[in-house]
Amino acid sequence: MLSMTVNDFLLSMAAVLLIGGVILVGVGVFILVRKLLGKELQTIADQTTKLAQKGISEDISGLVGNARTLIEALNEMVKTATGIGVLLMIVGFVFLAAAYALVLQIK
Repeated sequence: MLSMTVNDFLLSMAAVLLIGGVILVGVGVFILVRKLLGKELQTIADQTTKLAQKGISEDISGLVGNARTLIEALNEMVKTATGIGVLLMIVGFVFLAAAYALVLQIK
C-alpha cells in the first residue's frame, strides 16, 4: 500500500498545479501570438473592405451590408480569441501562485 505523509501530498499537489499552470500560461501565450501572426484574418478584412468600397461605388447596397456583417463577425472573433488567451494566462498564473502557496506550507 502507498503511504504518503502530509508533506508528500502537498508536494504532489504543488507539482500538479505547477505543471498545469505552466501549460495554461503556454497555451494562453500561443493563442495571443497566433492571433497576432494570423495573416489570413487580415487578408479577409482587407478584401472585405475592398468589396464594400466597390459595392458603394456601384450602388449595390446588399453587398455593402453583407461586407459590414462580415467585418463585425471578424472583429468579434478577434476579441473572443484575445479574451480566451488572457483568461488562460490568468488561470495559469493562479495555478502557479497556488503551487507556490502549497510549497510554503511544507515543513
